[in-house]
Order: sequence, then C-alpha cells, then structure tokens
Amino acid sequence: MSGMGVQLATLGGVLVLLVLIVLWLRRASASSKKNAPQSVQERLGVSEAPAQQRRQRQRPRPAQAEPKKKAPEPKRKVEEEDDEEEEEEEEEEQEEERAPRKPAAKADEESTAAYKAGLAKTRGGFVARLGKLFGKKKIEAGLLEELEEVLFTADIGPRAADRIFQSVKSGLSKDDLEDPDKVWAKIRETSNDILAVEATPVDFAKKPLVILTIGVNGVGKTTTIGKLAEKLRREGKSVLLAAGDTFRAAATEQLEEWGKRANVPVVKSSKPGGDPSSVIFEAVKRGVDEKLDVVICDTAGRLHSNAALMDELKKIRRVCDKAMPGAPHETWMVLDATNGQNAIAQAKTFKADMEITGIVLTKLDGTSKGGVILGICDELKVPIRFVGIGEKIEDLRPFDPAAFVAALYEDAGADAAA
Repeated sequence: MSGMGVQLATLGGVLVLLVLIVLWLRRASASSKKNAPQSVQERLGVSEAPAQQRRQRQRPRPAQAEPKKKAPEPKRKVEEEDDEEEEEEEEEEQEEERAPRKPAAKADEESTAAYKAGLAKTRGGFVARLGKLFGKKKIEAGLLEELEEVLFTADIGPRAADRIFQSVKSGLSKDDLEDPDKVWAKIRETSNDILAVEATPVDFAKKPLVILTIGVNGVGKTTTIGKLAEKLRREGKSVLLAAGDTFRAAATEQLEEWGKRANVPVVKSSKPGGDPSSVIFEAVKRGVDEKLDVVICDTAGRLHSNAALMDELKKIRRVCDKAMPGAPHETWMVLDATNGQNAIAQAKTFKADMEITGIVLTKLDGTSKGGVILGICDELKVPIRFVGIGEKIEDLRPFDPAAFVAALYEDAGADAAA
C-alpha cells in the first residue's frame, strides 16, 4: 500500500502542475489580445496619424509653425531638389518669354544706304523670292511649305533657315500669316536676333594691338589687310604689317604694294619661302619697341584641311606670345561671301583648331549669297567685325547688324509687288 500511495501522490502533483500551467497560459493569452492592434492598418504597421501629419507638412498653414520633419532618405531628397530646380528653370523661361523684348538697335541711315547698294544681288536672290511669296494679294494656305522651301534653298545655312522658319510658324497666328507686313516683321526680328552675337569691343589701348588674319587663298585676305591698314592710318593710328604668307608666290609683293598705298611699313622675310614665324616675331617685337598702335599679321592660306597649315598657325600664335605676352589679341578670319555655305564649313574647320575672335566677310557686293552672314553668326557665334561691299578703301566697313537687316529687307514687299 505504501508503494501505491507514493504513485498516487506523484500523479496528483503532476495534475496540479498542469492545471497551473493552463491557467498561466490563459492569462498570458488574454493580456496579449488586449495589447494587440485592433485595426488592419495597425496590424500592418501603418498608422493613420503619421499620414495626416505628412499631409499637414506638405501644406503648412501660414499662421502655424511647421512640425518637425523626420530626416528624409538621401535619394528622395535629391529627387525633390531636382524637381524644385526644374520648376524654377521653367518659371524663369516663362518670365523671359513674358518679358518685353529689347527694342532693336536703330539702323544708321548712311550705313543702310551703303549696305543696300552692296547687297543688291542678295536682294535679288532669296529676298526677292520671299517678296514674290508674300507679294500676292491673298496668301494661300501652303505659305509655310513654300516659305520653308525658299529658306532652305537659300545660302543662309540650315540652322539659320530653320530658326527663321520656326519663328514664323510658331510666332504668328493663322490670321497673322495672311498679313505680309507681320510676316516680314517677324523675319526681320529673327534676323536681328541671329546677328546679335555678343562681341567684346576691339581694345586699341594695347600697344601694339596685334591682329592675326587667317583664311584660305583667294578670299581677299591680303586686300583686306591693306584696306584695314589704310583705314586705321587715316584714323591717326601707327600701323605695321607683317608679311607672314611666305608660302604663296608674290604674296609678300602684294602686301608691300598695299603698304605703299596705305603709307605703312612692312616687315618681310629676307628670302623667298622663309620661316613665317620669324617674320611675325620680328614685326611684333618691332611694334613693341617702337610703341606702335597696331601690328597686322598676314598668314599662309592653303586649304583649311591641310594639317601642316594648322600646325604652322598654332606655332605663329606661340611666337606672338613670346614677342609680346598675350598676343595675338585678335584673330580674324577672312571669308569670301561668294562661297556661300562653303564659307561656313571653312570657318568651322579653322575654329576647331584656332581661337577666332572675329570674322571679316568680303565680296558681298559680288554675290547673291550675302545672306550667308546669318548662317555664320548662327552657327559659329563669332561676331562679324568688317564687311567688304566694294573695291574702294571705304567699302571695308565695320559691321552694323541693324543697318544690314534694314538694307537686306527694306521695301522687299514693295519690290516684289512692283
């Protein structure tokens, strides 16, 4: 009986222990349910209150202080800043569009008259074709297509042609397109914008001002140098010429002849085919020593695709800097207007290797391709310094964009209608 009693006592103790464990588990389960999230949002870990706080942070009331923000993730912060910058840029662009345009510079009457005579052939080219297009009593619906054809077949370059065309297409209403005066006004306005290339004035305070002239053979480079020398001498400036084109036969003699006409000295090589760099070094050094006002350097004009020529021009620039630190102060490229769009191609090739500060466009009076000046300015963003509109010394004129546009389009509609 004693062994049976021990077993019963042990079994009873086990049962009591099991009952206590069950009771403890029930109490724990009840406590867990009480503290458990009641809604789906809470069970998923999403709180409604923070969402409302985020909305409040996005649109804080003016009278209330904005609640403290939690530090956003770096990536999201960068994206928000980018969006803000884009919005600011768009607002600035819209303000620029709404801002009134600066009035175009008033054309000088004397310059306009001179340009008008020199641009006679150009006026008879694409401008006359435009005049016929707008000279009709009733402008037809296909105006834009015809306008596009005229512009893109003119020698003004594809970029300038497209810029003018798009300004008419998007800047004028359907009713405006039926008014020739409004179409002409838009073309003039866009042409003025194209020619308005920012240009730093030539600084004649440098003593001497060293001008390096570049360009292919046959564009009128040496003639331009002679005319410019005469013009500067008449203005009271002391001028020296450097015969740096030792490659072309008779180039030195031609420059010497212009030196005699302009009554200015010429530095040349002691022997035919000499080193052009040494000639230009001597000329710049002499200009410094004699305190002259201007030194104009001629250079060789082989094909612009000739690598040896480009290397030679780079060497000349280095030599100029040795003779006078900072020289050459101006590098002007001479282009022949009769070459049309090929002149643009020449300038682009030279500009890829040389720093060009100005363009001189010659022979405007002998071609119907004078509109190429628009393409040059639009594609190169290099200012036109001088234009040649005749054979006389005074026909090398400082470029006046307003007078050029006025002469190019003046009475164009009337001419077409006549």
